[in-house]
Amino acid sequence: MNAQGIRRSGKVPMKNLWIQIQNLHAWFVRIVSYGQSPLLLVVRLYWGVQFAKNGWAKLQNLPRVTDFFTSLGLPLPAQTAVFVSSVEFVGGILLALGLLSRVTGLALTIDMVTAYITAYRDALFSFISDPGKFYTADPYTFLFASLLILIFGPGKFSLDTLFEWLARRR
Repeated sequence: MNAQGIRRSGKVPMKNLWIQIQNLHAWFVRIVSYGQSPLLLVVRLYWGVQFAKNGWAKLQNLPRVTDFFTSLGLPLPAQTAVFVSSVEFVGGILLALGLLSRVTGLALTIDMVTAYITAYRDALFSFISDPGKFYTADPYTFLFASLLILIFGPGKFSLDTLFEWLARRR
């Protein structure tokens, strides 16, 4: 081997190649990670507004929602309609703001799983046999957005992050 660590044959030793690959991968991960908080912000804003709009629409038309819940055989359909509508409306606002994000993500995840179980049972049970039926059902993207925030948090551009920063400064 010569002084640069290259064998006389001109080939780079495998160890050096592996180190270069690891360094390149670390650089790539660092660069791509800058997109995490902006992506979470877009998800929160878009799906938070969608949740809030759906919740508000349900609150404005509670008799129809109650009738639908009655047709599903849900217990206490009128109270359930108010509760679900309020969770989606308030949860959507909190999600968009990034306030109490993980708790809100959990509440909205439970809401969407319940929607699958009660109103989209066929789609839920076709998760493996017919995935298209599962992911084209109405709750799918709402569930996915809720899970994303529940698991990854709200990102840096949120009220949660601002309040945490203010608390640390005290």
